[in-house]
Amino acid sequence: MRIAFSIALLLLLSACASAPSRINNACAVFEQKDGLFNNWSREARNVEREFGVPVPVLMATIYTESGFKAHARPPRTKLLGFIPWKRQSSAYGYAQALDGTWLEYQRSTGRWSARRSDFGDAIHFVGWYHNRSSVKNGIPRNDTYNLYLAYYSGHAGYSRGNFTPTARKAAQRSAGMAQKYEAQLRSCGY
Repeated sequence: MRIAFSIALLLLLSACASAPSRINNACAVFEQKDGLFNNWSREARNVEREFGVPVPVLMATIYTESGFKAHARPPRTKLLGFIPWKRQSSAYGYAQALDGTWLEYQRSTGRWSARRSDFGDAIHFVGWYHNRSSVKNGIPRNDTYNLYLAYYSGHAGYSRGNFTPTARKAAQRSAGMAQKYEAQLRSCGY
């Protein structure tokens, strides 16, 4: 009996921590992640109310950054071409927030216990960052393409306007996904 309970508990906890399986469909993401221990749709709507950034924009940013993987990290560089070495950056979690930017977020919001691997904290970070992009760079809060460029390049990088082809391609992917998510969320009533 004790073993069966332990197995059931482990399965339940692993389901909470796993990435959603159908990340191309916002309704499916919320259906899979809204339950007893999580309520991703409620957290996303709360961030939309607090910062004015639409849920599809928030979700598309996380889709583009991590594919909804809680412990996502950039790949390691290779020493001598084959030995795993340092990571390209300190980006981590759903939002792929850098160490310094995450610390700035914690200081600014007072959310000292926030974790980059917690969806609620990560989506709050994305809303906070996009809101700052709107204030600092004059980007409308529903302009997914430019919000993502500022997210990828930083506020100063966005102001300079020198965007790499990689940044532009990721911003296009994020903008396209936000449009898709918006239509899906409208159709399923979220």
